[in-house]
Amino acid sequence: MTAGHSNSTLDLVHAYHERTKHHFDRYAAGPDFLDWEQQPNPFRQFDTSPRIKLPLDFAGLPEPGLESLTAHQPHLAITDWGLKEISSLLRFSMGLAAWKVYGPDRWSLRCNPSSGNLHPTETYLLANGLKSLKDGVYHYAPYQHALELRAETQSAPHSQPQLWVAFSSIAWREAWKYGERAYRYVQLDIGHAIGALAYSAAALGYCLQRLPISRVELAKLLGLDRREDFEDAEAEYPDLIFSLQERSDQLPGLSGADGIQPFSATQWHGCANRLSDHPSHHWPLIDELEKNLMGYPPCRQTPLETSIPAPAKAPDHPTRQIILQRRSAQAFRGKSTLQQADFYQILDRCLPRPTEQPWQSWPYQARIHLLLFVHQVAGLSPGLYLMPRSQAVIPWLKQSLDEDFSWQTVKGCPPHIPLHQLVSAEVKKAARAVSCHQDIAASSFFSLGMLAEFDSALQTSGPLAYPELFWEAGLIGQVLYLQAEAHGVRGTGIGCFFDDVVHQIAGVKDSGLQSLYHFTIGEPKPDNRLQTLPAYHHLGV
Repeated sequence: MTAGHSNSTLDLVHAYHERTKHHFDRYAAGPDFLDWEQQPNPFRQFDTSPRIKLPLDFAGLPEPGLESLTAHQPHLAITDWGLKEISSLLRFSMGLAAWKVYGPDRWSLRCNPSSGNLHPTETYLLANGLKSLKDGVYHYAPYQHALELRAETQSAPHSQPQLWVAFSSIAWREAWKYGERAYRYVQLDIGHAIGALAYSAAALGYCLQRLPISRVELAKLLGLDRREDFEDAEAEYPDLIFSLQERSDQLPGLSGADGIQPFSATQWHGCANRLSDHPSHHWPLIDELEKNLMGYPPCRQTPLETSIPAPAKAPDHPTRQIILQRRSAQAFRGKSTLQQADFYQILDRCLPRPTEQPWQSWPYQARIHLLLFVHQVAGLSPGLYLMPRSQAVIPWLKQSLDEDFSWQTVKGCPPHIPLHQLVSAEVKKAARAVSCHQDIAASSFFSLGMLAEFDSALQTSGPLAYPELFWEAGLIGQVLYLQAEAHGVRGTGIGCFFDDVVHQIAGVKDSGLQSLYHFTIGEPKPDNRLQTLPAYHHLGV
């Protein structure tokens, strides 16, 4: 890329981010109404593609606990993976978790959370040299829990057996409801998907290793550039691809792509289904941004090097049980208090340790830090707190935030958790107000905003740092979701907030820090009007 092209794309990124901020007096551009007749189909499929049903019986597979994933060792080499292992990998990351029923309405929930439960993320599996699958490119169909063979492939002689998992996004699914701001939510969903896949792979004794190929190359690899297969379908853009590796404490941040370069398709199958008949709204700014980012290679982020002590021991629940029970809370009781030890354990897991999941699968220096609105945590005074996820950045954060903040260390907090009290005060009204007046940000134990090192990331890594910052935020969100469940409470992500009002509360003076995602954790208030059905009851399971 030329410097001029790079600068113009950076300008587009900055312009998009500013244009899609919510403000007290106006929201980002979105539909005037929800056209329910055009609500996107949440399930993409490729008609006429050969389909392989995946088993839903996981007897015999290891059952590691969430707290012991790091110590878990693989019981099978990739070459010996059968359909049961492949099924487990996809079932407990991108598969269905349950169905909800209210009167005549029925909707599915998935293991990977999504903004508005709209699920723009698609999953592809690439297999080479396995005994259980022919070499090929497969699309994962979560409704049928099946693999659709998109392409038969031929790899180079003597290439190593390998599995790759790739993600792509269909922005229309989010834009139908959220308009121009939808691109942000699509990228947050990719971050959640990375976390979901990392945990699911770890339960089988494996971790993820990202391949450094551009989106143009990935589109060709997945067949997303085949216009004849997407002629009548909404645009689908590639995001990133991982290989599955046996766990190692010395994995590099980006693996070489040599093993996938000779992987070429010999025959393609199927055409993508259309998700809406005649959309009543179009948001060309999202496509413009996606197309401008296509040619860039992945960011060369700084590898994660940290000596953070191991996290404190916590109750160890079966990983797959926690994954399946995860839900987004719709309301909180607002009466109980979170124990201080639980609070610290939840925050502790957000610190990036290169030997812990999911950070072993995303081993980069932290660029997202947590601004906390603490409401009801035993032994902590209500107030505004900050937890930098890197000790090295604390001096810069002190210069970048309100100079009147006290930066008090928190008595009783484990010394390796850099939690600081900025202001001691009741902050429920502020939390509710900045999160688009949503009560879930105030009736919780605590809520938070994720502040990104925005300008420095874009200047250092280029325009692709923009979606990758959202990926990191979504990855933190996935940690918070599962940690909340493991501690007997519940969380929910909040994509709607007043961007610059958050910055004003934090004393941010420029675009050096930007809030990208909010999250809240509390005691859930169940909705007894809803009926829950098993995830694959429609398949007779």
